[in-house]
Amino acid sequence: MGEDERVRKVWLSVSVGVVLCLSFVALLVLGTYMVAGNLASGAGRTVGLAQGAVPAAYQGLVQRWGNLCPAINPALLAAQLYQESGWNPKAQSPANARGIAQFIPGTWATHGVDGDKDGDRDIWDPEDAIPSAAAYDCSLARYVKDVPGNATHNMLASYNAGAYAVIKYRGVPPYRETQNYVKRITTLAKSFEAPVQPVASSQQAAGAIYFAQDKLGTPYLWGGNGTPEQNGRFDCSGLTKAAYHSVGIELPRVANDQWNAGPHPKRSELLPGDLVFFAYDLGDPRSIHHVGIYVGGGYMINAPYTGAVIRFDKIDTPDYIGATRVTQDGANAARRANSV
Repeated sequence: MGEDERVRKVWLSVSVGVVLCLSFVALLVLGTYMVAGNLASGAGRTVGLAQGAVPAAYQGLVQRWGNLCPAINPALLAAQLYQESGWNPKAQSPANARGIAQFIPGTWATHGVDGDKDGDRDIWDPEDAIPSAAAYDCSLARYVKDVPGNATHNMLASYNAGAYAVIKYRGVPPYRETQNYVKRITTLAKSFEAPVQPVASSQQAAGAIYFAQDKLGTPYLWGGNGTPEQNGRFDCSGLTKAAYHSVGIELPRVANDQWNAGPHPKRSELLPGDLVFFAYDLGDPRSIHHVGIYVGGGYMINAPYTGAVIRFDKIDTPDYIGATRVTQDGANAARRANSV
C-alpha cells in the first residue's frame, strides 16, 4: 500500500469517527487535506522574519543586523539567539556565558561592539549583544571564506569548533557535535523565516489528528501527559506532544517551545495538522499560553482548560498568534535547543 493510500484511509477513519453534530468539521478536515498538495508547492527562500517569530523588542535589531554579511540572514541570527538564551537578556550559563547572545567575557572583550553608539559595550544589553553576535558571525565567515562548501555552514562550524578546524578539514569538520550544531541552527532558522511560498505539508499530519480526535471528550488535566496514572488525560501541549509522538515525531513539552518545531504558515495557508498557538502578547512568542491542532475550516482540536474536555474550537480569537507546520527536523532542533 502506498503512502497516499494510507493517508486516504486514515482520513476516512477520521471522518467516520466524528459524531453527527460535528460531522461538518470532519468534512472540512477531509476537504482541506485533499487540497494540501495544491497549496503546498514547496518552501520559499527567506525574505525576512515571520510575523511573531521574534519578540517585538528584538525584531528590529535582528532584522537589521541579520543582513550584515552574506553568510548570515535575520532568521539564522534569530535561531542562534534562541539557541543560546531563549531570548533571555539576563541568561548566564555555568561556563559564565552572559546575556542574550551568551558571550564569554574573553570573547566579548575582542568581539563586542557598541551597537547602540552610547559609548559603552555592555554584554547584558541586547542593543550591543545582538549586533556583536552578527559581527562575530561575519568575522568568522571572513576568516574561512576560502574554504570550499557552504559559507553559512562553514561559519556555523567555526562558531562551534573554531575556524582552525574548518580550515583543517576544508569544511565542516567530522565532529558529531559540530555537525549537529550546524544542522540544528539551519533547521531552527526555518522556524523564524517568512517564506515567499507556502511551506510543504506534513506527511504525519493525518495521523496526529487521528490520535487527537480519538481523545475527544476526555477531561482536561493541567500537566497531563495521558498516562494511565492520569486516566489518559492531557493539557493542551501534552495532547499535541502525544499526537505527534504517535506518528514518530517528538515535540518539546511546552507550548511556546513547540512554536519553533517548524516553519510558520500564514493564516490563509493553514493545513490540517498544523499547530495553532495563542499568546498574551502577540508581539512575543514567549507569552504563548495555549496550543491546538488545526483540522480545517477554522477549527482545531484542543484541550482547553480545567473543567472542560478535549473538543473542537474555533481558532479565530483575539489571542491567536500564528501556526507552526511541524517537521521531524524542526521538532528535533526545537527539543534539543531547549535541552542545553
